Amino acid sequence: MIRRLTAVALAAGLALVTSGTAHAAVTLSSGHADAIDVDWTGSALTLDVRDDTVVPGADRDPSTVTLNAVPASRTTVPSNPSYAFLGSPGSPVWILPQSQANGVLWAGFSTEGVPTGVLQGNALTVKLVSVTGPAGFSVFTTGSFGTPTVWFDSGNGLPDSRSFAVNTHAHANWAFEAAGTYTAVFEVTATQAAGGAVTTGQKAYTFTVQP
Repeated sequence: MIRRLTAVALAAGLALVTSGTAHAAVTLSSGHADAIDVDWTGSALTLDVRDDTVVPGADRDPSTVTLNAVPASRTTVPSNPSYAFLGSPGSPVWILPQSQANGVLWAGFSTEGVPTGVLQGNALTVKLVSVTGPAGFSVFTTGSFGTPTVWFDSGNGLPDSRSFAVNTHAHANWAFEAAGTYTAVFEVTATQAAGGAVTTGQKAYTFTVQP
């Protein structure tokens, strides 16, 4: 009987995690997670972390998640002048990469939980409101010719905003210019198709960067 009750409790716990109603603290250091996961719940925008590292499709409140850049994510700033936003050439930088790499967190953006037709223009805006930490923080993509496109950059003034279409799943490089702990505050806003602004409210994300 005890074993049966334990199994039932475990199953219930897993159900809570996948439904997004459980918020046990967790640190994510490798595997896939959509750090910015936007959903449409009832008549509201919601912002969470979609964690595929343990239980596929687990929605977690950002306040319960630490996104960890392990030592293997450390690299150096390229000599290409277009990367000057990361610091001086050759200086260390830690990057959660745009392309999946073994042993390093692969952090993405998803608006797949927002159906077509509920928002004007089928689009929403992701805003980086503020960043606190030991050095600069940025999010950028790298094209096929190695040229970066900066999405968000704490080094040139905040807030920064970027528009995303609904039903989008994308990945980018998350860059940290020093080891330590960062807090990045994001907010997602949109206008409903029927009129009226909606917002997820501001959500604080914690990143730890290991030397």
